[in-house]
Amino acid sequence: MLKWLMAQNVLGGELEPCSLDPLTGFYRDGCCNTGAEDTGVHSVCTLMTAEFLAFSKEQGNDLSTPQPASGFPGLEPGDRWCLCAARWKEALDVGAAPRVVLEATHASTLEWIDLDDLRRYAAV
Repeated sequence: MLKWLMAQNVLGGELEPCSLDPLTGFYRDGCCNTGAEDTGVHSVCTLMTAEFLAFSKEQGNDLSTPQPASGFPGLEPGDRWCLCAARWKEALDVGAAPRVVLEATHASTLEWIDLDDLRRYAAV
């Protein structure tokens, strides 16, 4: 657990929580922590929009429909969620990227996405 306390965000500071309600993160710890077992790199803390949720559903990843069996509540516009870096970049390329919470976005995201692009989509 100590390694999470040392995680950095894309701005070089300590990684802040993304969301506890709904509980997000690959490790379901509320943070966009990532590691070797997280092959999807769920490192981008995003603010969901109706546009992005529709885009994701079109790509075969329905994030809006609850899946009680797996404990997934379904997301709504305004929810914060740790998104896969590659999916955010894909959404960026087609103009559907959701806003990003930079302080809660893991530094490893910079291996996939340019900081300038993240800053352009920073949630205020």
